[in-house]
Amino acid sequence: MLSQGIKYRQLNYFTMIDSDAKISPSYLVIVPPEADWLLVIEHMGYKSIKNWPEGERPRERLLKHGAHNLSEAQLLAIILRTGGGGKSAVDLAIEILNSFGNLNKIENASPGEFTAFKGMGKAKVAQLKAAFELGKRLIEKPNEKGPVFSSGHDVYSYYYSSFKNLRKEVFWCAMLDAKNKIVRDCRISEGTLTHSLIHPREAFRDAIKESAAAVIFVHNHPSGDPSPSRDDILITERLVSVGEIIGIKVLDHVIIGDGKYTSMMEKGYIKK
Repeated sequence: MLSQGIKYRQLNYFTMIDSDAKISPSYLVIVPPEADWLLVIEHMGYKSIKNWPEGERPRERLLKHGAHNLSEAQLLAIILRTGGGGKSAVDLAIEILNSFGNLNKIENASPGEFTAFKGMGKAKVAQLKAAFELGKRLIEKPNEKGPVFSSGHDVYSYYYSSFKNLRKEVFWCAMLDAKNKIVRDCRISEGTLTHSLIHPREAFRDAIKESAAAVIFVHNHPSGDPSPSRDDILITERLVSVGEIIGIKVLDHVIIGDGKYTSMMEKGYIKK
């Protein structure tokens, strides 16, 4: 216990305890006025985030539960990475939020306004500014999507140049929104296609991640003849069936040849 009525002054933190009386960050050094001795007391106020329980660390919580489950202070702490002046990154983030009042004011603050916060150097200010700018650009940038597919010919016209002169069969999935506009596409497999080679789990994996409303499958015939093989028909039937189960409609399966194509929907293998 410190004596009442006596003013004490606090020295800075040191790195470790040893014979030279260097003190660890978990201790405070107290020097009574006009005294030549030190009083060392344990300080429990600051604990580095890396020493927190794993379930309480902002970065681990984000990875496990998603960014939407974190507070503004926790998100800021992840950007800042470290605190300063005996504060954790979360403490520093809370101090900044309390000072400015909200995220908009933090975004609009000049770099010089952050100098009042101990631990906010140029690097941390730049990190904050970069994070806010990325968020602003994401909001302002229009959602760029590809064309609307309304027929097998639209699909053929869009993909023909990509499949032209390929020596192997390549199987692609085009993911569409509710208006049949392409959101994204991805390659599912490469090599001679058989109904056992194309697994529905792989075919629909990215479509599920993108929350696609519908898909169109596309592959080529290096021979130049887009006539569907028995395996092409079996693959189509299997994918249509799986799509119905998971709620992602298979609109078409287009086979691209040399200057021509076959639409499995137009041929009646897929019902409208």
